[in-house]
Amino acid sequence: MASSSVGIIEGYRAGTWVVDPVHSEIGFSVRHMMVSNVRGRFTSFEAVIVTAESVLDSTATATVTMTSVSTGNDKRDDDLRSAGFFDVDAHPEMTFNSTGVRADDDGLLLDGELTVRGITRPITLQVEIGGFGPDPFGRVRAGFSATSEIQRSDFGMTGNMLIEGGGVVIGDKVKIHLELEAVLQPDA
Repeated sequence: MASSSVGIIEGYRAGTWVVDPVHSEIGFSVRHMMVSNVRGRFTSFEAVIVTAESVLDSTATATVTMTSVSTGNDKRDDDLRSAGFFDVDAHPEMTFNSTGVRADDDGLLLDGELTVRGITRPITLQVEIGGFGPDPFGRVRAGFSATSEIQRSDFGMTGNMLIEGGGVVIGDKVKIHLELEAVLQPDA
């Protein structure tokens, strides 16, 4: 059990955790036609979380393979891979590198730098620690959920179409959601 300025985190363990992509999701949603949200996810990614003795000294890094975008519609996925959006031929990866952890009223804020299309911008993730515990295979697992919002235009994705009567086909605000399950690595 760890105690910090964010309170007691039941079962907290310091160490290096590798995210298990089979039991994790990196997803997003964006407004479509001003009336609904379209959701997507990335199916290929790697992430490492290092929990420090003090949770506020912890770090995280992630690399996402941009060709792995999946919205459930092949045509839309091809559009997202094109130069008008992710430009995967020129920028095959998206990366995140944390720069700090802060406590807030709702838990933890993970500050970092997100790079998409070769453009790096600051981002803050609202993090919830799901817990720490053993799995049936003798390992220890941890769960983390995180959310944030970015403007796609901040990363050079400005393509859009106007809707007759007002509005646009694709919203600028992108909601990010992460559900991560990670495995504690043995001491080196």
